[in-house]
Amino acid sequence: MSFERENSNFIRNIVIDDLESGKHKSIITRFPPEPNGYLHIGHAKSICLNFGLANEFKGRVNLRFDDTNPVKEDVEYVESIKEDVKWLGFDWDELHFASDYFEEMHKRAVLLINKGLAYVDDLTADQIREYRGTLTEPGKESPYRNRPVEENLDLFNRMTAGEFKDGEKVLRAKIDMASPNINLRDPVIYRISHNAHHNTGDRWCVYPMYAYAHPLEDAIEHITHSICTLEFEDQRPFYDWVVRECEMEAVPRQIEFARLNLTNTVMSKRKLKQLVDDGVADGWDDPRIPTISGLRRRGYTPEAIRNFCREIGISKADSTVDSRMLDYFLREDLQPKAPLAMAVLNPLKVVITNYPEGESELIEIENNAKNEEMGKRLVSFSRELYVERDDFMEVPVKKYFRLFPGNEVRLKGGYFIKCNDVIKDADGNVTEIHCTYDPDTKSGSGFVGRKVKATIHWVDANNSYPAEFRLFEPLILDDDPANEGKHFLDQINPCSLEIKQGFVEKTAVEGAQKNDKFQFIRNGFYCVDSKYSSDDKLVFNRIVPLKSSFKL
Repeated sequence: MSFERENSNFIRNIVIDDLESGKHKSIITRFPPEPNGYLHIGHAKSICLNFGLANEFKGRVNLRFDDTNPVKEDVEYVESIKEDVKWLGFDWDELHFASDYFEEMHKRAVLLINKGLAYVDDLTADQIREYRGTLTEPGKESPYRNRPVEENLDLFNRMTAGEFKDGEKVLRAKIDMASPNINLRDPVIYRISHNAHHNTGDRWCVYPMYAYAHPLEDAIEHITHSICTLEFEDQRPFYDWVVRECEMEAVPRQIEFARLNLTNTVMSKRKLKQLVDDGVADGWDDPRIPTISGLRRRGYTPEAIRNFCREIGISKADSTVDSRMLDYFLREDLQPKAPLAMAVLNPLKVVITNYPEGESELIEIENNAKNEEMGKRLVSFSRELYVERDDFMEVPVKKYFRLFPGNEVRLKGGYFIKCNDVIKDADGNVTEIHCTYDPDTKSGSGFVGRKVKATIHWVDANNSYPAEFRLFEPLILDDDPANEGKHFLDQINPCSLEIKQGFVEKTAVEGAQKNDKFQFIRNGFYCVDSKYSSDDKLVFNRIVPLKSSFKL
């Protein structure tokens, strides 16, 4: 058995070595989120890695919820995580919860007590922290560390029976208070919590700590490669200790890789939750935050996210990726897929004075300039149109070639029009412009006369839908030198959302469903918002502008 190693990464090479050596006949990986928040783009990297390895090497992958803390967990998070994994294009072989194994974990804790490797401690959380020592000073043993096995068993049973209050006692592993690795200085493995659990209800009032539970879950499920991010590297000795001293049959291997960091955002569930709870973000699916549900609502595609994760690769070195790189893969994915449409976000009315009143015609326009197979559509054209206000300037600056008095432009797919008059309100604001058109200049008519230097888009004022357009910029400005060293809440971009009221052509968006995507000519890629769009009002999210200065 041999595998291709070109363009591989160190984790993939470990898997190949284990398969080629016969250490494992097949692999089992897992994606083990805690159901205490929504997944973000950093989790997508882990999902692509774990599911990708299992798929490539014809192994198995489990989705497992590390639900060991009932205070912070909720069924809402469980369901959102399932939806996100499937939306990204993956499916699991088995679905598990840490809570499925609470009985087994409790038995293994009793085993540790009987082996003299765990004890019940009465110190408070602050005292435990104080006794633990520092990176340069060893810890100090708890006065309760050498309780007899029988006393520890009795106290742990009474903890389990609910005799004590939250925080009154804990169960700690008995390892080495002088260890240079602080994680081995008698870590807490069980705490008391009189809170109902979303899966087990009131069955338990003691719950295992994550660092104790996680290796047991991996071992119970016979996980071969337990892949996690670098912050767990110092926990690996305790991970191995738990598997060994709890006498687990299967021995998983923990492997760490660098987590994903992106510019101009936050990649922490705790911080994201704070943004949601404080009302800075419009829920967990706010299109400005990097949750999978937020990216989905904004209009990102699973293909783009998978391609992005593949490109950034897997390494042991921490680094920060320019968030515009994700947008690059999004444009690459949307360009041949998203149908063209015309939308005017900041409308200015145009009246074509020499076009017959009450009449209209259909103009043929391609559905995707990069994909001829998508065909063409017929768009309504009449005497009154809307154009972008930025496409008109009463007193043009140098090298401005769009509409201004006396100038001529081409309407996309349509005719040449020439600006003749400007209509203003009492305050001097331009309310509409009057133009004339040349009926011999229709696109595709073979006209070979004079040339114009600009083509602008438009919508028929009498055959369009009013629409709201939401334009997003980064919510966090962490690459602004003025924000260096500031708390993330002090880096909030006050201009992260701009809302415009305009119009969109009927033909292209007729019957559009939530999450449908379009390329609005000259404006960017847009998606029908799944939260605020309705039958009575179309709301579009700008997914990404058409161009970026970023180069891959």
